[in-house]
Amino acid sequence: MQMYIRISGVFFGAIAFLHMLRLLLGWPAQIAGWAVPLWFSWIAILAAGALCVWAFRLAARVRP
Repeated sequence: MQMYIRISGVFFGAIAFLHMLRLLLGWPAQIAGWAVPLWFSWIAILAAGALCVWAFRLAARVRP
């Protein structure tokens, strides 16, 4: 269980990092013809970052 939680934390951390890169480098994103605005990445960074922190905190409390 602890390994699953840590992998989830790494996954959400990577997503937050990629959204940060998108903001810094101005990468465009498109979903089914809809151009995703850059401000959406701010929301995604907050959400993915919170899930990353939550996962690692939970992993620290779970006994192996």
